[in-house]
Amino acid sequence: MRFQPSRRTRRTAAGATVVCALAGMNGPALWDYTAARYHTYTINQPAYKARNGHWDVVDVPPEYRINTIHAALLHTGKVLLVAGSGNNAANFKAKSFRTVLWDPRKNTFKNIPTPKDLFCAGHTQLPDGRLLVAGGTQRYEKLNGDVTKAGGLMIVHNENPDKPMTFPAGTRFTGKANHKTFESKDAVLVPRATKTGEGDKVKVTASTARVYVEALEKGPEFETGATDNYRIDGLSGVDAQNNYGIANKLSFDKKDFQGIKDSFEFDPVAERYITVDPMHEARWYPTLTTLQDGRVLSVSGLDEIGQVVPGKNEIYDPKTKKWTYLPQERFFPTYPALFLADKGKIFYTGSNAGYGPADKGRTPGLWDLESNSFTEVPGISDPDVLETSMSVLLPPAQEQRFMVLGGGGVGEDRKSTAKTRIVDLREDKPRFHDGPDLYAEVRYPSSVILPDDTVLTTNGSGDYRGRSQSNVLRAELYDPGANSTRGVADPLVGRNYHSGALLLPDGRVMTFGSDSLFGDKDNTRPGTFQQQIDLYTPPYLFRDERPAFKDTGPRTVGLGERTSYRTSDPKAISRARLIRPGSFTHVTNIEQRSIAVDLARSADGVTVTIPGDPSLVPPGWYMLDLVDEKGTPSEAVWIKVPVAEKPSGPSGEQEKPSGEQGEG
Repeated sequence: MRFQPSRRTRRTAAGATVVCALAGMNGPALWDYTAARYHTYTINQPAYKARNGHWDVVDVPPEYRINTIHAALLHTGKVLLVAGSGNNAANFKAKSFRTVLWDPRKNTFKNIPTPKDLFCAGHTQLPDGRLLVAGGTQRYEKLNGDVTKAGGLMIVHNENPDKPMTFPAGTRFTGKANHKTFESKDAVLVPRATKTGEGDKVKVTASTARVYVEALEKGPEFETGATDNYRIDGLSGVDAQNNYGIANKLSFDKKDFQGIKDSFEFDPVAERYITVDPMHEARWYPTLTTLQDGRVLSVSGLDEIGQVVPGKNEIYDPKTKKWTYLPQERFFPTYPALFLADKGKIFYTGSNAGYGPADKGRTPGLWDLESNSFTEVPGISDPDVLETSMSVLLPPAQEQRFMVLGGGGVGEDRKSTAKTRIVDLREDKPRFHDGPDLYAEVRYPSSVILPDDTVLTTNGSGDYRGRSQSNVLRAELYDPGANSTRGVADPLVGRNYHSGALLLPDGRVMTFGSDSLFGDKDNTRPGTFQQQIDLYTPPYLFRDERPAFKDTGPRTVGLGERTSYRTSDPKAISRARLIRPGSFTHVTNIEQRSIAVDLARSADGVTVTIPGDPSLVPPGWYMLDLVDEKGTPSEAVWIKVPVAEKPSGPSGEQEKPSGEQGEG
């Protein structure tokens, strides 16, 4: 007897046939949906979080969403998010400059009036907790084909030793040979000439200043091709004789971004910018490095006519609010990674971002500011792809080991690398050696030092500005002690150019920004700026317990001095770390460093001793973290290390991280 299916069986079979047919047509979509749901389920499991950490999106109200280019953690626990014009020419034209102050603990936001276009400025922490911000944008770039008026550099001369001259924007210069007139786009101050000697041996040397000029009208007939002397309209008599301009080719060539000289201190308590003296040089893409005495070194950048500042470096004194030139010049490409190192020297890792010739100023080495000597450090692999690489002073800072991660070719070159390179400056003859490869070949990776002595590295892209959808959604933890890496939870969004990351006082990491050049794999649609802010919670925050301070107020503790805290379970605390708050932009965060501090335990707390070397602990505010035997950190408390009147401890020698587990 043949089996006869029931009506229900027939219906089920028919339904299955339809489902199979639909699955055949929509299989990829169903698979993607199922895979996405399973991935979401997996990454939210407690065991997964305990191993890999977890990412969350910060809820930012629309009125506070900006193109974050710069971010700095302040000693109030808030984060300063700076866009300026945010790489948006329309914002620049409208003078719409943005800064937002974010409180991660309360997740509250505040718009801060922004005095100038601080897009692509430099910034660093000052000893009193203010943030120095210097440089920014005077003019946006114009590419070939977009330049409608002939223009370029005018060198303005002043031969009068008794009288400086100021020429406002709109000053006109007319060529004596070509009879063509050009107009300055900005005001320019030309100092008085210098006079040496006496009597009939007096020698006057003209002073000069530079200003960008453009033709009055559009058209190729206004272009010049030879050097000419230009008279300054409106001058007469002696002033006309003593003041004049000289320009070479004034053309339709591509015009790069131009910098400004303006400088500001951001006050975290008053929550406002305060104007201080401008730099001597206009700078766009500069690096600011805090020195061991609290002064700040300003290096490189594009000047007021869009050229890399030719080795003219200067120092800011927070006491006088003034800038002075270094007596000798040294050239670096823009945003060079310059770290304060042992004995007050400056270590250049070779990392940089953006502008400068491929064959100049790109070799790693130690720079002595007093003698201007530069000692090359050899051995770095893939030396032609150090642009847009990340550099980190590995923890603890006493070991003076630096890591360079990833990087790309100069300019828009498609090359990138997965290399990491490590150098120990305490060796007799320091030399780079390769570390473990990154998760992919990337430029623009963001690396953050964590309180447990590991380094989190995340994101980046394989090609220039994420071109051809080359963003890399990967992250990993590097253990300097074991010289090993392991993957952790994948980031939520791609981040490349104009992105970064910061450690927060509670042990989490924020990531921000990304400015992809294109929005599709075929590079046919313009990209959009990634305004989303994410928070990464590391695995150590998914443990049952963490050390805790019972005394949480800020303190001032000098170099070589001690301070005691009441804590929970002192016996469980194995070490302490003093972590300088980060200040991140353009793959550059030379502020962050984690310093081992001597630790003694008592019945109800711990005593920590600040190292006595100012080149190891430059003055300023720090986060103090206590760490247990499992590597779980406390939430940080803030310590201010003031400028030392005299270095305590051996001059120029850094203290070793000894005695971390001593008993009090």
